[in-house]
Amino acid sequence: MVRVMNPSVRLLPNAITVLALCAGLSSVQFALSHNYMLAIGAIGVAAVLDSLDGRIARLLDATSKMGAELDSLSDAISFGVAPALVLYIWHTDTQGLGWVTSLVFAVCIVLRLARFNTLLDVEKPPYANEFFTGVPAPAGGLLALLPLILTLEFGDGWWSAKPVVWAWTVAVALLLISRIPTLSLKTVRAPAKAIAPLLVLVGLLAAAVIQYPLIALAAGLLLYLVHIPYAVRRYHWLANHPEAWNVPLRERRAIRRSRSTRRLRLRRPKLPRVAGASGITVRLPRNGNGHVVRGMRTFPPDSQDRNRRRSWRRIGLRQRGDR
Repeated sequence: MVRVMNPSVRLLPNAITVLALCAGLSSVQFALSHNYMLAIGAIGVAAVLDSLDGRIARLLDATSKMGAELDSLSDAISFGVAPALVLYIWHTDTQGLGWVTSLVFAVCIVLRLARFNTLLDVEKPPYANEFFTGVPAPAGGLLALLPLILTLEFGDGWWSAKPVVWAWTVAVALLLISRIPTLSLKTVRAPAKAIAPLLVLVGLLAAAVIQYPLIALAAGLLLYLVHIPYAVRRYHWLANHPEAWNVPLRERRAIRRSRSTRRLRLRRPKLPRVAGASGITVRLPRNGNGHVVRGMRTFPPDSQDRNRRRSWRRIGLRQRGDR
């Protein structure tokens, strides 16, 4: 049976990509009118649409080479050019350093997307599909706006100073073109038992975004930065354990626990053997004088200790150690 695809259905992913492009460009228009709240919101909408177009294309089996190229061009404008212009409009300077940092950020976004497209046809190990190489473009575009978000919420501070904003923009640009592994949400699968708690969490997140949008966005960006060391550690662990590449997350945890217990396992000390009355071999530690070690104190053998106590009792004196 031949499956006939409706042309309008094939057009849907590309239409979402174009909407993301329009949202990203609209942020520049909002910044020109000094409405930075809407400018940040427009780039956030572009990020949400960018996360949907690829998934919808795969679900509808409507992926195409044109859609992939259109998605890359849209990301370059929405998350590279638009945030750079928003930051430049916010901190316009006469020395030109703000414009230089904006250019550096836009160029790094384009380089990051070009590298992403070239790596699509490169064969990678199975675990590499769980990670991005460097910070992805939507996250980078929103991270660059973090000083502006903090300024709108908390007012002017050290985070709104021009040198800090320029240094932060360059740092985010370097994260974009770096080879630091970051987690990819495309391969995350929630178990059936976690669906209900996740839906409750989504409701709480939606309430936080509606009531405190800037604080929720800033907290999410900071959490994303915090996860990078964990992603690096997980990437290197998977690279060194091929047996965990194609197993579920629960089995990976079991492998990690088993290896950690093997590292902590200690050898038992070799103790001399003493034959008991029942013939069962009992190991008791002794020191160099042949005294039995019990806890932290050493005692002579039972026969010697009993005779010594009787001899002192006959004389009527006590040992010095009994005082």
